[in-house]
Amino acid sequence: MVERAIEVLDEHGLAALSMRRLAGDLGVQPGALYHHFVNKDALLAAIADEILHRGRRPAEIMAWDAEAHLLCLGLRDAMRRHRDGAQLIAGVHRSDAEALERPLRAALERGGADAALARVGARTLVRFVLSHQDESDPDFTLGLGLILDGLRARLV
Repeated sequence: MVERAIEVLDEHGLAALSMRRLAGDLGVQPGALYHHFVNKDALLAAIADEILHRGRRPAEIMAWDAEAHLLCLGLRDAMRRHRDGAQLIAGVHRSDAEALERPLRAALERGGADAALARVGARTLVRFVLSHQDESDPDFTLGLGLILDGLRARLV
């Protein structure tokens, strides 16, 4: 069901993704979807989680800054892979940015950041990625590098 919802998202965009449209595509009554999702927000959260899950890169033992870099690239790739993916992920996680920030915070803490620096650093990285999904790759890479350079300087 979530797989088909992602296909509908890619085909028609976020504005056109409705419980009614998805139910029609699945050949069921719209009410049947409510057995799986309490409301459209719950469906959108499941779609966003699946998109993010697909964008995750395999975990490896690496330096904190390399891990943060890969996490940011994975988030950006996930958002760009699907039509309106950035809008969906940003909207769903606006009230729960913790889910996007948590792995970055852990990487920063592993690198020696105290709780405050890890929290602000992770939030800064997530906001940068969410607001720069349309930037050219060189501009995005340069901006991400500048933020990571600043964090590295604080952790020396």
